[in-house]
Amino acid sequence: MAPILVDNSKSSTAERETYVDNGFVHIKNPHLDMLSEDILYHFDLGTKTHDLPSMFGDVKFVCVGGSPNRMRSFALFIHNELGLDGDGNNIVDICAGTDRYSMYKVGPVLSISHGMGIPSISIMLHELIKLLHHAKCRDVTLIRIGTSGGIGIEPGTVVITDIAVDAFFRPQFEQIILDKVVVRNTQLHQELAKDLLECSREISSFPTIIGHTMCTYDFYEGQGRLDGALCSFSKEEKFEYLRKAYAAGVRNIEMESSVFAAMCHLCGLKAAVVCVTLLNRLEGDQICHSHGVLTEFQSRPQQLIATYIKKQLGVCT
Repeated sequence: MAPILVDNSKSSTAERETYVDNGFVHIKNPHLDMLSEDILYHFDLGTKTHDLPSMFGDVKFVCVGGSPNRMRSFALFIHNELGLDGDGNNIVDICAGTDRYSMYKVGPVLSISHGMGIPSISIMLHELIKLLHHAKCRDVTLIRIGTSGGIGIEPGTVVITDIAVDAFFRPQFEQIILDKVVVRNTQLHQELAKDLLECSREISSFPTIIGHTMCTYDFYEGQGRLDGALCSFSKEEKFEYLRKAYAAGVRNIEMESSVFAAMCHLCGLKAAVVCVTLLNRLEGDQICHSHGVLTEFQSRPQQLIATYIKKQLGVCT
């Protein structure tokens, strides 16, 4: 059995004080100092080929989500909400040279797709955190905007995550590094979660709550679905598991929050996860709402994040 290492360190006391004092994004890899150039391969960017401080140095908010189309839509939406010049037609995909991710910059806001699942968002986060570091960004807030399956709550409810938990409802992320299992903390920024909930009170058109989010490694069996190509459990076992999850404080399920929380926590980044629920898993496994209803649901986290960003920037509504 591989040894288990608990990696709860965020940084040394001195590093934490430095982060608080100057707000720069710090990384935890001494080997990067030995590189003559850092190539951010999946972004099609690099420290020698691009002037990263000039391109990204003013970024204060990074919003990430699974779908490239959804993140382009968010970029256009936040452009309008911030009242920036132009109609948004000049917003281009900075990562157009690669087919892995899409990235759009709108004033101080960066909108990036991360694909689906832990491996995809993990790769994106490694390069994003390095990008913010190389660009000398300060006081950056990261927010994952997504969709999820709800547990015991109405479809369309927006869940602000306080802690990301695994399939055993533990607030941790396990990763195999070399021949060791490394366990990392998945607590998100609590004050940010409270601030987002406060912003939701200005939007009365949909319910918003704070709760635990369960992160799984797949969409079907790992989430207790009965409608996949494979299923090794009964209907009764499924509902027993979901009821246990609800009792443990879990209010929604998705596939990215644990590694997102763990990496942001280790790098001292202020981060939040805000997902809308597309169904109540205690009532079924398949998403049955019309395209129009789902589109409106998916706009809800965007509305909440836009409200928060505008308040932080002092933009009048």
